[in-house]
Amino acid sequence: MSEKSSLHPRNLHRNSYDFEELISVVPELKHYVFKNDYDTLTINFSIPKAVRLLNKALLLKCYNVKEWDIPEGNLCPPIPGRADYVHYLADLLAEENGNIPKGNSVKGLDIGMGANLVYPLIANQSYGWKMLGTDINKDSLDNAQKILESNPDLKENIQLKFQPESEFIFKNIILKDDKFTFSMCNPPFHDSEESALQGNRRKNNNLRKKKIQNPKLNFGGQQSELWCEGGEMAFIKKMINESVEFSSNVLWFTSLVSKKDNLHQLTTLLKNLKVPEFKIIDVAQGQKISRILAWTFIPKENRKDWF
Repeated sequence: MSEKSSLHPRNLHRNSYDFEELISVVPELKHYVFKNDYDTLTINFSIPKAVRLLNKALLLKCYNVKEWDIPEGNLCPPIPGRADYVHYLADLLAEENGNIPKGNSVKGLDIGMGANLVYPLIANQSYGWKMLGTDINKDSLDNAQKILESNPDLKENIQLKFQPESEFIFKNIILKDDKFTFSMCNPPFHDSEESALQGNRRKNNNLRKKKIQNPKLNFGGQQSELWCEGGEMAFIKKMINESVEFSSNVLWFTSLVSKKDNLHQLTTLLKNLKVPEFKIIDVAQGQKISRILAWTFIPKENRKDWF
């Protein structure tokens, strides 16, 4: 099987998908698997249900997550890219003492987990971390809770919290005495629904190699998952500004940054706020390169106290 060398070395998805094994755990997937022109088994990634069943099989086979599913129309994220973010976070935390910290002494915060709950699931099952997932969409929280109900062994280490005010990110979520080892976020990329649909049209055309007049969001996504006023830049700026108020509650604040051109303004803002340290970590997200922007207000000599 060919290796996806751009993925993190610990990523369980570096090798091509073993579809026979995946079909053995989710038999329905077989209806969407076919041999391509290279005589290789694959699925049509422009079909939402095919992607959803693939994710269900991967989460069951690789992370022992049972009965995973999401409502039609919700974001169905590519599992390998999501796993990469988690593994690079583990490397970031390992810089403090040379070893990856494992177990529930590490507490992570996922901003905007969506109905899929994928980041908390992978983080907990890969490293035993305790996770808090938040969202502004009650339906997403309900579906995430349904996933946890199907996996009672995960409920102790994965909690959910509703964000009642969409204009805030950390406020209402982080309490005065809370301590999080890290926060993570995959922010809304687009600045409008039209922009999201145009981006999806390009993606679909690349997948199908033909023009699509009325595209569907093949990976799904609700408004709060895909776009917000000002897009990615505005969202991460808000996150950085708000993080100042919670500077002693979180060791490392982090966010994915899809557009490389956004990094200059974001790092300039961090410098203007006199943030002691920030890092940019390159991450492969499927076929494109993304970045993790990480920043901390905690002096280096005090960081070991967090583990």
